[in-house]
Amino acid sequence: MNNPFLTRLNSTEVLIADGATGTNYQQMGIEPGVRPEEWVLDAPQNVLALHRAFLDAGSDIVLTNSFGASRLRLRESKYADRVNEINRRAVELAREAASARKGTLVAGSMGSTGQLMVPFGTLKQAEAVENYAEQAAALTEAGADFLLLETFYSLEEALAAGEGIQRVSSLPLVVSFSYDQGQRTMMGVRPAQTIEAFAPLGVAAIGANCGKTLDAMEKIVEEIAAGKKGIPIWAKPNAGLPKGIPPKYDVTPSEMAESAVRLVKAGARIVGGCCGTTPAHVAAIAAAVRSL
Repeated sequence: MNNPFLTRLNSTEVLIADGATGTNYQQMGIEPGVRPEEWVLDAPQNVLALHRAFLDAGSDIVLTNSFGASRLRLRESKYADRVNEINRRAVELAREAASARKGTLVAGSMGSTGQLMVPFGTLKQAEAVENYAEQAAALTEAGADFLLLETFYSLEEALAAGEGIQRVSSLPLVVSFSYDQGQRTMMGVRPAQTIEAFAPLGVAAIGANCGKTLDAMEKIVEEIAAGKKGIPIWAKPNAGLPKGIPPKYDVTPSEMAESAVRLVKAGARIVGGCCGTTPAHVAAIAAAVRSL
């Protein structure tokens, strides 16, 4: 059976991804200290509401609310023993929202562990592989269209995650790093290094999310495109940097839309937004990109 994500990637279409989860949940009233993934079980109506808001804004892709739903990320939460259930439910909610809009794609989101791998930290290769294999199996079995590794900083951790995923799933994989030092991750990884590391593994797309500025994201996309590997590029920049408490993001929907057009012209095939990106931002992005 043809995978719907790969079918659309193989066309000339530019896909619109959704926006932020955490910062929008803050606007929806999530309590400080509550993990976004807890809402999958505790407030599913809010999870559905945000998915639907992004779909109404024009998103082709919604990300499951499972970024931090791996065993290593949940081990100190009240749902530490319900990893499988949370990931499955996250897909179910995204699927329920997607059912109202034909052709919507569901991405199974998996975030970095937040830990450093040996020798810089204590996270061992085998532990990382198992962590992502468990989460990927649940997301795959629940019906995600593709899997997404996002907000990674370390090549070693991302490669371990990819190994775990490929042990249990044949779904297409997208890998997205966060270049929070401009054109380098906090571990010093450059975009060109990620494309060299992951191109041989047959990933469906590679790119970046979060990061510092819209200008930096454009340079990142240009550097990946310069690698000429022919792999579609994923780009979800922040709506600026957070300011104040609670954090506010000052990039406007029109500015995000203008940047999205530049990202597409630089080579991006999937565009959306990360922290601070609201449905209004996504609506502006979708309108601008679809007018090209």
